Amino acid sequence: MSCKPRTALPRRSLRGALFLQQRGWSSGSDQLGELGSGAGKGGGGSIREAGGAFGKRQAAHEERYFRDKEREQLASLREHHEEEISHHKKEMERLQKEIERHKYKIKKLKGGDD
Repeated sequence: MSCKPRTALPRRSLRGALFLQQRGWSSGSDQLGELGSGAGKGGGGSIREAGGAFGKRQAAHEERYFRDKEREQLASLREHHEEEISHHKKEMERLQKEIERHKYKIKKLKGGDD
């Protein structure tokens, strides 16, 4: 039986594992290629898998759909925040009136003690 040092094997395995892990962290955009150019390069679907002009058209259509959807969501979020701001302004006005009312009561009580 020969005794080989076992430290070299785990070290290589560790390096290999780290390399594979770092590869998994990549954004993946380098692996996509051109959208709509065929299977594995931009998504599924029979039209997109076939590639060619129809695949590119489908990819462009999907991109436009998601841009429009994102635009709608941002508009909805903006409207929601504007409504919240309006609500809080009204609440501030109401509370300011309450403060004035209480100040008037305090002033009236001080005037009644004289």
